[in-house]
Amino acid sequence: MYTDKTLKCKECGNEFIFSAGEQEFYAQRGFVNEPQRCKACRDARKNANGTAREMFTAICAECGKEARVPFKPSGDRPVYCSECFAKRNNGGNE
Repeated sequence: MYTDKTLKCKECGNEFIFSAGEQEFYAQRGFVNEPQRCKACRDARKNANGTAREMFTAICAECGKEARVPFKPSGDRPVYCSECFAKRNNGGNE
């Protein structure tokens, strides 16, 4: 249904691919406009405001190590360090 499109970044002028998978993702989310910037320029804009993301400390529910997470743990759900989180989301297949 979707095919890769080559778009031109309005920020840097370089061409980039708007993949079929990205187009499907946009459609599922109800986005009607195509991206106007390449990934590098989008990332640069996101980081341009200079405010660092607030991180919180928690103890991993799986291994017991300290974990830094970008949300304030409420205590009602387990929190995992990045290694244990990746193992759980990968179904244990590494």
